[in-house]
Amino acid sequence: MNALLISLLVFAIVFGGALLGAVLRPLLSEKHLQSDAKDIVKMATGLIGTLAALVLGLLIASAKGSSDLKSSQIRQMTATTILLDELLAQYGPEATPLRTLLRQSIPAIADRIWREEIPTGRAVHYESNAQALTFENELERLTPKNDAQRSLQSRAIAAFTEGARTRLLLFAQAGGSIPTPFLIILVFWLSAIFVSFTLFGQTNPVVMTTLFVCALSFAGAIFLVLELDNPFTGLMGISSATLRGALLPLTP
Repeated sequence: MNALLISLLVFAIVFGGALLGAVLRPLLSEKHLQSDAKDIVKMATGLIGTLAALVLGLLIASAKGSSDLKSSQIRQMTATTILLDELLAQYGPEATPLRTLLRQSIPAIADRIWREEIPTGRAVHYESNAQALTFENELERLTPKNDAQRSLQSRAIAAFTEGARTRLLLFAQAGGSIPTPFLIILVFWLSAIFVSFTLFGQTNPVVMTTLFVCALSFAGAIFLVLELDNPFTGLMGISSATLRGALLPLTP
């Protein structure tokens, strides 16, 4: 279920709480609407509202942190790829086939990163890209002719290893970081607050419009959280253009 559908469901549940309160209000007797009862409900909903604000803030911080981390790793992988190509260019004409292979492997790596999802409850094993394995083997088979080439080969292997490590981190972090129970409890708290709004107060078009906008705002916040939690998809997804266009085509 994508972020938009979940957000619409959250909106329906939260605003449904307001409608439920409006339906239940006529069923309450006068003794249930006394000032003491109203004060207790107000204090309880105030406490729930505080907890909801804390949890929502925690979810936003977690999603933003996850998005920033993955964006940083993509930038790091792009920089490592450029460095690796520069080292091979300095190595000499012998490394030209490797530079060509490096350019050919980038689209496949980008496709896997941006489409990678880990199904819940199933073990998923990482499988190395065939072109990446070929590149690694060819890089190690280079035969340096002097100390400068040996140093460049060593640095190139280190750069490739760092890029592979970043790629593995992206795989290990695939999927959302937002715990589902947090989201369920938050929606329950919000719906309970909206029930209280209409349970002890008279409803009219102005009140219902205000509650409609509030419920829509909460659903929008959940939408932003879910979008940030999946940075390779959706409206605020990380663009793959930077990684794909990191290296200029080799001139003949």
